[in-house]
Amino acid sequence: MQVRIYKPTKNTMQSGDAKDFWVLETIPQNEQIFIEELMGRTSSMDMMREVSIKFNNQEEAINFAEMKGYEYEIIAPKKRKLIKKTYASNFK
Repeated sequence: MQVRIYKPTKNTMQSGDAKDFWVLETIPQNEQIFIEELMGRTSSMDMMREVSIKFNNQEEAINFAEMKGYEYEIIAPKKRKLIKKTYASNFK
C-alpha cells in the first residue's frame, strides 16, 4: 500500500502557524469510481481513501509506515514568504 506523509497547510483565514502535526493518508490505488443510481453521487468501493492518521511529528509517521510495511512518500512543507510592509505603504 502506498501512503503520503505531509504537514497540512494552514487555513487562509489564519495568520499563525497553528498546524503543527503531520498526516499520513493513503494514495488511492484502484480507481473504481462509479455513479450511484439512486442519488447520482460519485462513490467508490475503496474505503482506504478515507484513512487519514495524525501524528505529532514526521518521525512518528515514518516509523508507523515502516512498521506496517507501507511505501511512503514525504511531501515537505513549503516556507511562507513574508513581505514586510509598514502600515503607511497601504496608502501609496
